[in-house]
Amino acid sequence: MDIVLKIWRQKDQDSTGRLETYTVEEVNPDMSFLEMLDTLNHNLVKQGERAIEFDHDCREGICGQCGMMIDGIAHGPLKHTTTCQLHMRSFCDGQTIQIEPFRAEAFPVIRDLKVDRSAFDRIIASGGYVSVDTGQAPEANSIPIAHHDAEAAFDAAACIGCGACVASCKNASASLFTAAKISQMTRLPQGREEAGTRVTRMVRQMESEDFGHCTNTEACEVECPQAISVLHIARMNYEYNRAGIFFNKA
Repeated sequence: MDIVLKIWRQKDQDSTGRLETYTVEEVNPDMSFLEMLDTLNHNLVKQGERAIEFDHDCREGICGQCGMMIDGIAHGPLKHTTTCQLHMRSFCDGQTIQIEPFRAEAFPVIRDLKVDRSAFDRIIASGGYVSVDTGQAPEANSIPIAHHDAEAAFDAAACIGCGACVASCKNASASLFTAAKISQMTRLPQGREEAGTRVTRMVRQMESEDFGHCTNTEACEVECPQAISVLHIARMNYEYNRAGIFFNKA
């Protein structure tokens, strides 16, 4: 396959970016999308040009580092698939593909397709700790947890923090990400002790990071590679209101 790429190039946050066009020849359809970009970078380095920078780590679809916009869609055309698990057989010979970084005020561009998503780290850190009793670990089965709650917590914990929800939202809202991190704790008894302070601090931190507000378009759920449900946002709102009434903690 021969593929034409229009890729966003930007030296740093203060520079003006632009789309540049490249052609990658003899692309194996079984290559992953990132392997195709590796091939392009290999050719650029051989030509004495600067390689294209993009985030990646495990390349197994579980770390969320490889986020980018592919033809205007977070992670590309396949549903519930991260960029690193997208293969070139999903495209056609001679196709032109446009690649850009995730766009959000809270995700400033570091260089090319690489963005700063440390706002997510600050939201998680603001949630604080979970109280545990020291000493011998209790028998897991001695803590009664309803199956529905356990499954809901597990589904929320599947969030990999890639930022596709933010990039897909017209308001650049981080509500789905924040809600998932809150739900995975509040649905379990271990997370109930600090539930009020946790949700209050995480929501306030989210708002301070210049993310937009949720307006229930549900684009976040559609583009989420882990299919995290927007029902977690409803859970977050419930917990936040409950904290304001019953906990009254900051």
